[in-house]
Amino acid sequence: MAEEKRYLYGPVPSRRLGLSLGVDIVPFKVCTLDCLYCQLGLTTNKTTARREYVLVEAVLAEIKETAAAGLEADFITIGGSGEPTLNSKLGELIDGIKKITDVPVAILTNGTLLYRQDVRQDCAKADVVLPSLDAGDEQTFRKINRPHRDISIEKLIAGLTAFRSEFTGEIWLEVFLIEGLNTDNEQIAGIKRLIEHIHPDRIQLNTAVRPTAEPNVGKLDSEKLKVIAARLGDKCEIVAGFSPEHDAKHLGSKPQSVLSMLKRRPCSLDDICLALGINRNEAIKYISHLQKQGVIHSMQKGGTLFFKAN
Repeated sequence: MAEEKRYLYGPVPSRRLGLSLGVDIVPFKVCTLDCLYCQLGLTTNKTTARREYVLVEAVLAEIKETAAAGLEADFITIGGSGEPTLNSKLGELIDGIKKITDVPVAILTNGTLLYRQDVRQDCAKADVVLPSLDAGDEQTFRKINRPHRDISIEKLIAGLTAFRSEFTGEIWLEVFLIEGLNTDNEQIAGIKRLIEHIHPDRIQLNTAVRPTAEPNVGKLDSEKLKVIAARLGDKCEIVAGFSPEHDAKHLGSKPQSVLSMLKRRPCSLDDICLALGINRNEAIKYISHLQKQGVIHSMQKGGTLFFKAN
């Protein structure tokens, strides 16, 4: 059995990025925000301090080993357990990845540090950057995203706007919708106005289809998502839900493949079957094995049982 990587996970299926090799470069839940809807749970270290949280050389060594073994992925995605732009060596890491492989690099970020020139310079080395915008005003931003005291929606928008003017790659902006908090006409109009300043290449709507940091985060139904998507324009698409469109034949059906998925996000039994191309009985066998090992646990969300790595 191959040695488990410390900083990499996958490749795993991603709703937004196809088959994605995840790269984790900050400790668990080190973040600038403490979002109500985070699938990873509550933030344990809310900070804006950039530092070398993990050694870039160690991360690159794992990527080099994975690439040498035959990496098949649509993206190498820097994200994972916290806010990746908090790692001060982000730019150096991307430079190193591009010397190892031609697989495009994506960054999953909340975008809150893009007001800093050093962060924009680091992120500009990527091919695709996927930031977030969940509110049309400061009050709602604070209610949903619960930012560090040094972060405001004004800084967020200023950073995203500046980054758009400098970045030649693509920006895919995620908008996470919570019923009753950011879904009324005024909020959607405010979000749309802010998006018009940012000029993303795509707008991707999401909602709470998986377990969230806080209970009772309201999920939108598909019809309401479609109405809001239409209001936000032809660049808008709905990414909520899980329907992998890539060919999953390269993913093994071993317990380790299941565990790699669950380390990234909670998944239902159907999610696992679809992603790995296996039947329910086989998936149940691997889930049972991982539960006996004590490495995963289960939880309920909206009447569906989800599994998540411990």
